[in-house]
Amino acid sequence: MISAATRRPLALAAVVTAMFMIAIEATIVSTAMPQIVGELGGLPLYSWVFSAFLLTQTATTVIFGRLSDSLGRKKVILFGIAVFLAGSLLCGFAASMPALIAYRLMQGVGAGAIQPVATTIVGDLYSAHERGKIQGYLASVWAISAVLGPLAGGLIIQRASWAWIFWLNLPIGVGAAAAFAAYLHEQPSRERRRIDHLSAGLFTLAIAAVMLDLTSLASANAREIAALTLIALIALGLFIAQERRSPEPMISLELWGRRPIAAANGASLLAGMTMVGVTTFLPVYVQGVMGRSALVGGFALSAMVLGWPIGATLSMRIAARLGLRPVLVAGSLFIPAGASAFVFLGPGSSPYLAGAGSFVAGFGMGLLSSASLVLIQEIVNWGERGSVTASFLFARSLGNTFGATAFGAVLNFGLAHSPVGRNVGSAELRALLDGKADATGVSGALRAVLDNSLHLTFTTMLVAAALTVGCAVLVPHVSFARREQPAE
Repeated sequence: MISAATRRPLALAAVVTAMFMIAIEATIVSTAMPQIVGELGGLPLYSWVFSAFLLTQTATTVIFGRLSDSLGRKKVILFGIAVFLAGSLLCGFAASMPALIAYRLMQGVGAGAIQPVATTIVGDLYSAHERGKIQGYLASVWAISAVLGPLAGGLIIQRASWAWIFWLNLPIGVGAAAAFAAYLHEQPSRERRRIDHLSAGLFTLAIAAVMLDLTSLASANAREIAALTLIALIALGLFIAQERRSPEPMISLELWGRRPIAAANGASLLAGMTMVGVTTFLPVYVQGVMGRSALVGGFALSAMVLGWPIGATLSMRIAARLGLRPVLVAGSLFIPAGASAFVFLGPGSSPYLAGAGSFVAGFGMGLLSSASLVLIQEIVNWGERGSVTASFLFARSLGNTFGATAFGAVLNFGLAHSPVGRNVGSAELRALLDGKADATGVSGALRAVLDNSLHLTFTTMLVAAALTVGCAVLVPHVSFARREQPAE
């Protein structure tokens, strides 16, 4: 439990700093990757620099959420920061692409501890009635990171070595760790819980195999996919068997099976699918089909980044009057409303239509995410809050992976079976996005094929967004009382 000696504003500052360090990582690294590949080589391993981070982050999120319930938030988040900073330090010294990928795996483990535990700490520090403004702060961290990441990355690449992309984390992380150590205080738990290391290992193996299976569908051969699928099924089976017999299960199947938690996590997974669909394919449509610049494509996407913190900030203010469930359901309705705009896009459409759809979808995600997270945190006690918070974030990450795989498969199917009568290869598509296809005289045909394929993808994305509403309406009404908080 959080002690009354905790200084809430300063502990919150530590949370925001730690979350910023994680949030900026993706965009700042992507900016530096061309120079990194040019120096280290290993172009075929390019995507694994990102996949490795996501792989271990997703696989360990639930484990660290559970450990924070057993060992305390402070110990786990300090451990996560230490591992993340060690990985960042080593990334800067990487002499080859395989070494960089190995160190990114380490960074992902640290991120898997930091994100769920930092979010849980906010739930410990602030009551549901206070958390609207705080959720807005946290959502704004991701929005600001999306803007600052490329700018900071570009500046570092111009003025210094790419290693500073990773070493920049060191002072930020040390500052966050010092603030947690000084200002976050917990009452020692009298209950001693045994940690089921076998369950943790089996869960990590199962989720890692599932994610490897999904991310390799486009590049691996049938034998490799079959082997990964078999490993995932065996590990999942062993994990479930171990959980059923363990006196202290790593994941409480009963907890995850409660209707409010299961429905909220289902909505989180489907919203995560929609989110990755927008971020991945909307800029491609704006540039490739509408013929606009990368800057305009970025504008259309940044509207979602703007809508999310606005929705997150307003969610609790509205919930104070209407309740959490109406806000949650309303947020889920905004997501397909925004996604429907992409289905009506055409080559001559205004980019403002794309931006408006992106903003509405982001606003809905902010409402849904904030209300869902507060709801599931408030229906459990302190000893379960880390687990349910991690389950929610895990569902969203898994949705991102499922969405990237599913929508990518739909796009590839559309490109290969276009009714326009012409298939598009990856080289032609790259030329179109780079603005070099006009020189070949076939840009019109390429745009038509891409237009048709992306509309098929957007339609599939709209279905996922509509299913989010179905999960949201299954969340029952929940009421909760005010609780005492540590002194400021």
